[in-house]
Amino acid sequence: MKITRFNYLFTSTKGLILTAIALISIITAIFNTLSGPMVEWGIRDVTVKWLGMDLNPAERAGRIIMLYHSIAMAVVAIEVYMMTSIVPMRKHEQKNINMLVTFGYIMAIVFGLGFAYWGHNFSFHGLFLVGQSLVFFAGVMLAVALNPWKKEYYVTDKGFAHFKSGMDMERMAFFIMTVAMLISAGFGAVTGSFWASGHETFLAEDLIRDPNKTQLQKAIIGHLHIMLTLIAV
Repeated sequence: MKITRFNYLFTSTKGLILTAIALISIITAIFNTLSGPMVEWGIRDVTVKWLGMDLNPAERAGRIIMLYHSIAMAVVAIEVYMMTSIVPMRKHEQKNINMLVTFGYIMAIVFGLGFAYWGHNFSFHGLFLVGQSLVFFAGVMLAVALNPWKKEYYVTDKGFAHFKSGMDMERMAFFIMTVAMLISAGFGAVTGSFWASGHETFLAEDLIRDPNKTQLQKAIIGHLHIMLTLIAV
């Protein structure tokens, strides 16, 4: 019975999505107690003490950035599961992509939050980056699998949207979105590499209305907007 449940949660599309949603829900429920009215009501102090968190006020922006990047990995994974499920591709491609993105987002969540909220063990930060890299590589594999120029995936039923050549428009749309997301992720990674080297940690919402921004600040804000748009699409 346990093996059956494990197989359902980590091999089926519905199970993978359910697992990711459950993790996002748990993270949201816990970390929601650290902000807003929860602080005034004293709930944050209970959570911090109970979980043994290390919350240096000067590091707040950095913690929030790690938090929403960790959650974003799970959201991206859910979208990948949906695409590998509904877009025709080889079975081994679907399994490999799902496996890689699953390992990646779970690593990013565990070690990203561990680094941000439970002491700054830089091994955790390194493993967080490994997790993100796995998610990125899964995206590269997805782009290859979605290649709309493969003749085997040309539309045969003319009732579906297609180009004159027979190329599937829906497949092309998914392909473009995947490639655009990879470019945006690389865009964010390049700007992130300048952290502590002429670039200070900040939250985009704190500067978005400030007319005077550095190039790195503009790059980060651009990365944020691009990723949110693509996730919404």
